[in-house]
Amino acid sequence: MFDSFTLRALPPEDEALREPLRALIAERVAAQPIDRRARSWMGFDADLSRALGAAGYLGLTLPKRYGGQERGAYARFVVSEELLSVGAPVAAHWIADRQSAQLILHFGTEAQRQDYLPRICRGEIYFCIGMSEPGSGSDLASVRTRAEPVEGGGWRLNGQKIWTTFAHHDDYMIALVRTSGISADRHQGLSQLIIDLKTPGVTVRPIVDLTGDAHFTEVFFEDVHLPPDALIGEEGAGWAQVTAELAFERSGPERIYSSIVLLDAWIAHIRAHRPDDEASLALAGRLTAELAVLRAMSLAVTARLAEGESPVIEASLVKDIGTGFEQSIPALIADDLGRHPDQPVAPELVRALAFATQIAPSYSLRGGTREILRGIIARGLGLR
Repeated sequence: MFDSFTLRALPPEDEALREPLRALIAERVAAQPIDRRARSWMGFDADLSRALGAAGYLGLTLPKRYGGQERGAYARFVVSEELLSVGAPVAAHWIADRQSAQLILHFGTEAQRQDYLPRICRGEIYFCIGMSEPGSGSDLASVRTRAEPVEGGGWRLNGQKIWTTFAHHDDYMIALVRTSGISADRHQGLSQLIIDLKTPGVTVRPIVDLTGDAHFTEVFFEDVHLPPDALIGEEGAGWAQVTAELAFERSGPERIYSSIVLLDAWIAHIRAHRPDDEASLALAGRLTAELAVLRAMSLAVTARLAEGESPVIEASLVKDIGTGFEQSIPALIADDLGRHPDQPVAPELVRALAFATQIAPSYSLRGGTREILRGIIARGLGLR
């Protein structure tokens, strides 16, 4: 396992992407208040996504014939890191750019590539992922949403998805559904379908969380008719496809940077008010060291992706440990601030801390629960 995490450095040509991107971010994002930027990749701003697309920061790894930049996975790592570090609201294009485009590129038909990929690269269309279901959670193999072939071609879809990110704002869902067999068949008979969320029979209901935001949704399908070309890849091959797709979802720096705006704001607070506080400095050092290790692990996984591999186990490990790191930050910062009850704290920092404290429990829900990830890791190590 440890041989999979070889230290890698970012190529100079990809590091060069940072400066021009920082100029764009400074113009559109950096001046926003901390508590707004603390939403990070859960902030939805279609204007920003279109601006990033126009500047060539989307579709970095896609072929130029589909509107991409033909860069490597390292380039996308740099761009992701820059956006997340400042808390840019990138949710509009995030899933489409990160994994839907890759899925369509590798498993889609040529017509699907030509239709969807250029629009993803321009930041014009947005995707969500329909995986979790009521009663199934992250146990994807037990999905019950079913698509049945209909006479004359196409599919009739019935069922429900839940914990679907931003379906109420997105244009399309790529859903894992059962096209044959029963839930007990587990990995057999599963397929992926592209669903236009404006299709009659599709109902999307936002789920309001503790913060008052609604980035999760539940989606209902009632006799939804889908055309034949809704199928992506091979019928019945959905499990293998979605497993490869999840490596893109679980390995990225968003799995370690969700609380980074709060961490930066707190370190600025320490620097301004009590630069000699040994306990606070020790905590800042500890969190910085943990972040550095997680970043190196995420970069090692990116290297495997750049080499055309599918590091499912390694990506699951980064996601599991990274989620724990992200979730620990709000409570640790709250404890530190609580040790100095008479010290003034900027209202923006207080609001950012309150938001992160409320949203942090969901970090281990999205992209696969901790229990599911540890099952994947255990199987990869031959322990179960």
